[in-house]
Amino acid sequence: MKFALIIPDGAADEPLDLLGGRTPLEVSTLPNINWVSTNGRQGRVRTVPRNFSPGSDVCIMSLLGYNPAKDYSGRAPLEAAAQGIEVAGTDLVFRCNLVTIVEGIMDDFTAGHISTNEAATIIEDLNRHVGADDAKFYPGVSYRHLLVLKDAAEIDCECTPPHDIIGKKVQAYLPKGAGAERVRYIMEQAETLLYNHEINDVRRELEENQASHIWLWGQGRSQAMEPFKNRYGLRGAVIAAVDLVRGLARLVGMDVIHVPGATGYLDTDYRGKGQAAVEALDEYDLVIVHVEAPDEAGHNGDAKAKIQALERIDKHIVGPVLEKLRSFDAWKILIAPDHPTPVDKRTHTADPPPFCLAGEGVQAVLERPFTERSAEGSDLQIDPGHSLMPFFLKS
Repeated sequence: MKFALIIPDGAADEPLDLLGGRTPLEVSTLPNINWVSTNGRQGRVRTVPRNFSPGSDVCIMSLLGYNPAKDYSGRAPLEAAAQGIEVAGTDLVFRCNLVTIVEGIMDDFTAGHISTNEAATIIEDLNRHVGADDAKFYPGVSYRHLLVLKDAAEIDCECTPPHDIIGKKVQAYLPKGAGAERVRYIMEQAETLLYNHEINDVRRELEENQASHIWLWGQGRSQAMEPFKNRYGLRGAVIAAVDLVRGLARLVGMDVIHVPGATGYLDTDYRGKGQAAVEALDEYDLVIVHVEAPDEAGHNGDAKAKIQALERIDKHIVGPVLEKLRSFDAWKILIAPDHPTPVDKRTHTADPPPFCLAGEGVQAVLERPFTERSAEGSDLQIDPGHSLMPFFLKS
């Protein structure tokens, strides 16, 4: 039996006036995904447990079959695991975004999708001038980086994801609570360094968004999770470009397959990811493909880019994976966005996203294209979200 899970991050949306009251899923041409929905089952899944924020970390943990209420300690530790960073029990790991703040307003949580090379220079200088024995920055990809604070057992502060406050005054969202002063001090020191940084001088001349500030959030401590193979009896592999997904995969003992052209953005190598998944199905019981592009389009408020990303996922990933699965005697496929990222809101929502599955033992029930409205009309509503994985594997 072979299984495939495709996660088009943030694909779910809300009706848009510019699309005639339809969603990007309803407008997109998705023959392969719609084959799954019409020949199988579709429904909705509550990936965000009550009292949790709708972050991809929580939602994807749910999709992998783990209960965030028991297993989640923060986003940053997942990304630290992806990089192989050792974190002691009293350490606190923060996600460190390079962002653009203009006149006190969060203008861009990606600093213009700053290049990885530019960002690496900035992180190196932050370590040299802001970091210390008890505070170390680790470079990541583009705007996504990490900060590890040593001896931070006393810190229990509240931090806000920068993508949730686009266009808002940041003052009200700075870290608050126990130990917040230490965290805010680091952010203030970084602001001073970045003000006249050579990278920003060049970006200013090119009229590109500057990395004017760092934004610390998503903090958590090291964690251990039950291996996926122990829990579900299957050997799995994950294809993803973002560290939080790769880190989560490593924490549950899955192999991570690297695709050179995978960027975690709209320009990712869809075809390369699809081909890697096809090849991996020969070796693994379960192959998971995560694609960040629809989420990025939603954050950018770009409906056209979101439609294009969905159609590329359908053509270059779902199509080839579906064809490969059909070469096996028994197989199943699940397509499940982790959360909605509505284009009009430009941030995540906690509404249950739609999903569809087809294959061995799955009978067609609601023969309709894969859309939010179709899923709402289904009697298949999965709650809590971490029960979707065992339903998919065993139903």
